[in-house]
Amino acid sequence: MRENNRSLTQGIVQDLGQAIVCGTYSSDKPFPIEAELCTQFGVSRSVLREAVKMLTSKGLLSARPRQGTWVQPEENWNLLDPSVMRWLLDRKFSIDLLLEFTQVRLAIEPQAAEFAALSSNEELIANIDRAIDRMDAAARGDDDPLSSDIAFHVAVLEASGNRFFIQLRDLIDTALRISIRFTNQHKGVPLADVDAHRKVATAIREGDVATAREAMKAMLTEALDLITQAKADRAKSEAVEV
Repeated sequence: MRENNRSLTQGIVQDLGQAIVCGTYSSDKPFPIEAELCTQFGVSRSVLREAVKMLTSKGLLSARPRQGTWVQPEENWNLLDPSVMRWLLDRKFSIDLLLEFTQVRLAIEPQAAEFAALSSNEELIANIDRAIDRMDAAARGDDDPLSSDIAFHVAVLEASGNRFFIQLRDLIDTALRISIRFTNQHKGVPLADVDAHRKVATAIREGDVATAREAMKAMLTEALDLITQAKADRAKSEAVEV
């Protein structure tokens, strides 16, 4: 019964969270009352309250006694929550969101690569090598290009040994599914540059801190430049249309 309630709660969180982020509910009017939502989803008050509590923890809702439940403005949303990021990516594509996300990656992943190069954890470094093997296989058509690329970046975060960086792995996984497709498309190639990724992996394995950091930085700077250029091209196109 408890497992069933948990599943119901997660389903409500998914439906309401996506509806909030996509604009079905907004911060300028009250959120539906508890009884209405219980009827809508066919659940008990306890199940619904747990879902509201989870959405509140993500910064999407604010619930206060005698004041009702309200949708929070977007600036209060927890953008580091993988679910919130996924819902944001589900709504109309935003090149600004992609740009900001890549800026965060540029601030974090080169440092993660540096820390990984300083690490002596052979098992975690082996995960990076396995991700490179998967990327090679993807180039031959024997693995999925997207998931192997994501596996590499997540493996670097995990090999950094920094618990805060490691906590970002689900966020990285979620957002890269949009980011990698976009940047590869704008580079005019369907696959990631395996050699550029291999340069990072080799530097990490050899303990070459400077090369690991700079090689990762170069990859992300290229991605950031592509997105910045795409944003400028889109703005120019929209200006011409007007």
